[in-house]
Amino acid sequence: MVLLSGSLFAVSAVNSEGTDLRAGRYTDLASLVQAEAKAYEELRARVEDLTGQVSDLSAQVGSRDVQRVQARVEELRDPSGLTPREGEGVRIVLADSPLQAEDTTQPLKFLIVHQQDIQAVVNAMWRGGASAVTVQGQRIVSTTGIKCEANSVTLQGVPYPQPYVIEAVGDPEVLAASVDGDPYLSFYRQQSLTEDIQIGWEMSVEEEVEAPAYDGLLDLSYAEPLA
Repeated sequence: MVLLSGSLFAVSAVNSEGTDLRAGRYTDLASLVQAEAKAYEELRARVEDLTGQVSDLSAQVGSRDVQRVQARVEELRDPSGLTPREGEGVRIVLADSPLQAEDTTQPLKFLIVHQQDIQAVVNAMWRGGASAVTVQGQRIVSTTGIKCEANSVTLQGVPYPQPYVIEAVGDPEVLAASVDGDPYLSFYRQQSLTEDIQIGWEMSVEEEVEAPAYDGLLDLSYAEPLA
């Protein structure tokens, strides 16, 4: 019996390829993601309040050197993503396949949106000259990390379930051309049209895209200047 049980565990692990074969757990995961997101929002509000206090105290410093640095900071606020942007642009929505494990012979990894899929879209939008990019409404900046965790993606410390909405402010034609010309995304779109994969893909031109200012943590603990 011990040998039989061990064999069954091994077969299940191989077939799952690191994913959950029980679709019913998606509901529990969504609840957990929402709880974690709420906790993060409370912490972020606290950080925002403390940051405001630091800014008020810094503004009281009369040193010329400090004033010069503050002026430079103001110049970099917009290109750094610290000011809101809005205008015409493009929206792309990525979603897990509606198929279940028993519906296809394809590897389960083909049915799930991964962090590299989101990163490929974001990078294509930057190459297309986007002045601002958001994922799930969160402003993307140079320090933003996109990380897969189970069946969700963590963005700036907040876990989000799919579908993933990615928006960019910029020339819609140039942005769309950049996305269409990306080899990785071309393969992804082919998979979205494959009957036994059907990974989610939607792209649309938007007359008005709103990209809020980045309001997350700005401190870098391990960054070093390039030589």
